[in-house]
Amino acid sequence: MSSFDPRRRSDTPAAAITQALYRISQAIGHLMRLRGEARQLSPAQIQALLFLRFARPGARTVGGLAERLATTYATASGVADALERKALVTRQPLPEDRRTVALALTEAGQQEAAAVEDVLDEIEAAIASLPDADQEALLRGTQAVVRRLQEAGYVQVYEMCWGCHFFRPNAHPADPRGPHHCAYVDAPLPEPNTFLECPDFVPRGAIEPRVVRLAESRKQQRRRR
Repeated sequence: MSSFDPRRRSDTPAAAITQALYRISQAIGHLMRLRGEARQLSPAQIQALLFLRFARPGARTVGGLAERLATTYATASGVADALERKALVTRQPLPEDRRTVALALTEAGQQEAAAVEDVLDEIEAAIASLPDADQEALLRGTQAVVRRLQEAGYVQVYEMCWGCHFFRPNAHPADPRGPHHCAYVDAPLPEPNTFLECPDFVPRGAIEPRVVRLAESRKQQRRRR
């Protein structure tokens, strides 16, 4: 198999779709570079700002950033350093574990993250122009591909609590720390945090043991960091 061989691209739907996805990834990279040039940010810095804007608080560490960028800890630390020099990010101890250094957006960082939030609007508009039936089929297909890649360890999925296997809504409504509960970290969740992205997300109703093991492995790696 060789998806880059021009002679094979039309042989099967799988080969043609793979090429289409590759071209979409090229377009995303191009959009990131254009936005970065306009705002004097690298594509990795844009991704870091968006990660810090939307990820749950406990994941906003250099280790969490490394997972999100699919890079090394040292490279992620370099990205954080660059954003810190631009006064867009600060480092501070994580409240629940003061041995861990958390990353937080400054006020300027919040503004910058908001300014780049629409970087993928061109892609979304192209998809929105498709008929509803095509959009639904595309959603089902791409979700299945992402899940397969997640199971293989090639992609890190960040989603919200409400669709997660570990989420327990309204488990203790009178708890001042939060009415909901995360069975993965065995801790209460305040309402606002349930609408943030989490790296330990496992889809409800589609539990794959391998996916759960991957989540547990990531948890252990973060503890060691």
